[in-house]
Amino acid sequence: MGKAKSIGEVAVDDLVEAGLSREAAAELHRALRESLARARRPWAPAPGLDPREVWRELAGAGALKPSHPHRVHQLVYYSVYSEWDAPARGPPPYWFPSLSQSKQTNLGRIMELHGAKLLGSSYKDPITSFSLFQKFSVEHPEVYWSIILNELSISFRHPPRCILDTSDKSKPRGTWLPGAVFNIAECCLSPSRQLRKGDDSIALVWRDEGFDHMSVNHMTLKELREQVMLVANALDATFSKGDAIAIDMPMTVHAVIIYLAIVLGGFVVVSIADSFAPKEIASRLHISKAKGIFTQDFIQRGGRKFPLYSRVVEANAAKIIVLPVVGDGVGVKLREQDMSWKAFLSKVDHIPRRHCYPVFYQSAESVTNILFSSGTTGEPKAIPWTQLSPIRCAADSWAHIDARTGDVFCWPTNLGWVMGPILLYSCFLASATLALYHGSPLGRDFGKFVQDAGVTILGTVPSLVKTWKSTQCMEGLDWTKIRSFGSTGETSNVDDDLWLSSKSFYSPIIECCGGSELSSAYVQGNHLQPQAFGAFSNASMTTGFVILDDHGVPHPDDLPCAGEVGLFPVYMGATDRLLNADHEEVYFKGMPTYKGVQLRRHGDIIKRTVGGYYVVQGRADDTMNLGGIKTSSVEIERVCDRADESILETAAISVAPPTSGPEQLVVLVVLKKGYEAEPNNLKMKFSKAIQGNLNPLFKVSYVKIVAEFPRTASNKLLRRVLRDQMRQQLFVQSKL
Repeated sequence: MGKAKSIGEVAVDDLVEAGLSREAAAELHRALRESLARARRPWAPAPGLDPREVWRELAGAGALKPSHPHRVHQLVYYSVYSEWDAPARGPPPYWFPSLSQSKQTNLGRIMELHGAKLLGSSYKDPITSFSLFQKFSVEHPEVYWSIILNELSISFRHPPRCILDTSDKSKPRGTWLPGAVFNIAECCLSPSRQLRKGDDSIALVWRDEGFDHMSVNHMTLKELREQVMLVANALDATFSKGDAIAIDMPMTVHAVIIYLAIVLGGFVVVSIADSFAPKEIASRLHISKAKGIFTQDFIQRGGRKFPLYSRVVEANAAKIIVLPVVGDGVGVKLREQDMSWKAFLSKVDHIPRRHCYPVFYQSAESVTNILFSSGTTGEPKAIPWTQLSPIRCAADSWAHIDARTGDVFCWPTNLGWVMGPILLYSCFLASATLALYHGSPLGRDFGKFVQDAGVTILGTVPSLVKTWKSTQCMEGLDWTKIRSFGSTGETSNVDDDLWLSSKSFYSPIIECCGGSELSSAYVQGNHLQPQAFGAFSNASMTTGFVILDDHGVPHPDDLPCAGEVGLFPVYMGATDRLLNADHEEVYFKGMPTYKGVQLRRHGDIIKRTVGGYYVVQGRADDTMNLGGIKTSSVEIERVCDRADESILETAAISVAPPTSGPEQLVVLVVLKKGYEAEPNNLKMKFSKAIQGNLNPLFKVSYVKIVAEFPRTASNKLLRRVLRDQMRQQLFVQSKL
């Protein structure tokens, strides 16, 4: 865009050139002048304008409207901050909490209720005292979690002896909720006076793709509970308690019902994304020892049907229960050992539903869900979620995204990825309504569903926002009911987030970064601190971490720095085991101690800026993040090495574009002696091979042929060196 004008230099003609009518431009220009006047500080030693106050005035007054062209929002935002020195002052904030609104948030409310007692005279108000309260939650997690268990109405068959037991020296990270017996799915489905969650409250709203002219469907809590109990009874008639049962289908209403029924009945969910190739499905079924799998005959997207059941068959699944994508009958011929959804439910036709309550109560540490995360080996890590994990993820959404009764919460995702279970539990434990769109989130139909369903919290991944913005498919829709956005999975692009936030009069975008093994985000935004585009404002509640230098020594607290993050190990909801790897070796071996305890490895390189914001800069190992999906360089390279006979070896890296945004997959190639190849031809072959063997959503953005790769003395490939070289090369190319 070139260097922006200062906000005082923006004239009516500039606004007209950005796309406004002259009348609308004159109206906005008047609002700009008024905001400038209100933001002036004549009492300051050096009278002038604080750009943060100017932007606060503009955004708060609603002068910038969602209907204004994006070029207008760009012009005003970048003009306000044209003289902002980010290296010296940190990222510029775009959203500011108000004192009155802060006291109405979930966190603000409990701070007002408990703050003076817990913090003494240090407590002032939710905004001023947030950092003190977060630090208190780290130092006294048992106090914080006792408050949260009450707020989320977690009910126990047998209550815990305490919140955290640290008396067992064989468990240095402690035991959470020892002695507790409960069922977390029952907590999701039970009415709660505390949360104002009655049987007639709306638990789910949804719409099928292609029916955007129809009303939004809805299901009450009572109806959901009855459906879940029906499926749980059918599971009892088909499987044995404790069996692992996979789900490989889009996140539909039926998928949510099946998930809750598996947990309610005392079985274990195996999460598999519906985009996986047969080989990836097979590996997850094998690792989890799944006794059965729920899937659909097809996936319907954009008016087209894509086979799903056939992929699961090719993966050699033991027993498949098949739901039809349309109608009552499945559209494929089933194997002898498989059964249709209708036949599965008919197994309990003889049971009086009102008399059968199939709840299986277990300890807090019982496994309810197996998720998968790619490591730096070829095999995905099998990550077990216990009953603690749902409490953790729901509590973080309650505290940071401020999910609560009356909210309609939508986040396009899948139960195969960690955001699927997080969304499910965040809604049902915080008493928000779960909004599901049965189709692609890429187009206008999804945006109209967001409008018609009255979505108040919309979760995203940055690549999705980039698509919406570039295609302009959401123009003319009303998203002003949205009071909070969520973003995770990738690095956000500032201009894309400017576009997104502007669609609801600059509601905050709560950035989240964590992982399946944490059940949550360790660093996050919130509604009690100013938010900056593409940045995190604090560690999550009860989370402590340090930033390590190259020698493993923690940088001083609160000073700008960058390095690998080291998490405090007492972390409610985090894993204490892996099914197919050594948990201690993966997360603790080689990590330094801090204040007498060994830190937990997460693997992110994180930067703390001036002003106290955080920016995640990538992975410390060779795991990359493509479209919100973590995968390893080794997996990519193993596929690419076989894509063409001319290839000697490949190196796969991910590089963030110079303008920031989602990481792009770059493959560097060393050719066999005497062979020649053309980069664009290899690019097509690599993409085809990766999409067929790993994930159809991955694509190669750039291929470069080199003579050799940099290596260590022990012959280890230095992917970090390649990453730095390619980042510099792509930066230079972008300037040409």
